[in-house]
Amino acid sequence: MKSRLLLLLLALLPVLAVAAPATPVAGVDYVEIPGGQPLAPLNGKVEVVEVFGYTCIHCANFEPAVSAWKRKQPSYVRFTPLPAAFGGYWMPYARAYYAAESLGLLDKTHAAMFKALHQQHALPIQNASVEEIASFYAGYGADRQRFADAMRSPETDARLERSREFAAAAGVEGTPTLIVNGKYRVIGHGFADALRIADYLIARERAARK
Repeated sequence: MKSRLLLLLLALLPVLAVAAPATPVAGVDYVEIPGGQPLAPLNGKVEVVEVFGYTCIHCANFEPAVSAWKRKQPSYVRFTPLPAAFGGYWMPYARAYYAAESLGLLDKTHAAMFKALHQQHALPIQNASVEEIASFYAGYGADRQRFADAMRSPETDARLERSREFAAAAGVEGTPTLIVNGKYRVIGHGFADALRIADYLIARERAARK
């Protein structure tokens, strides 16, 4: 009986080896960022930054998965979307993100903006004006002029510059990109793999603090 059980376990080993995900490897699954710093003081948290763009179809496709993942994270994980400030048509919507955040509209509008751009085609991806974008947010309770002013404000300019600096220091070349504690840039092979690697790095950083 014991020999049959042993043979069964041996037969299952290759299956288990295939099914078990490999431990993420530096240089393959993630990049260690020399001298990397978090976007904001950690204060006991593990920070995960998602560099994204509303105009990026890959970010739109990633949004449902990363939103579901975020809801499952423990209280010590701080998830921060960071609009990419790559210039050109990225900029109006990066400004819109910060304006919406400053006016308390993000919870109602973040997913809706992806939908408006990539499913409904209610807004232009390129050459969007401040007025067009402000009109979209007016549908979610914003005052058009106040929203337009927030998009053009010095505070938004400063936050875009900080976004640009952080992404450049982290070596971000495309979106979506996950950065853990400013120290690790996730590579991943697909959305699920990127989130798996982020989970590993979160656990690693959490263990290092203990």
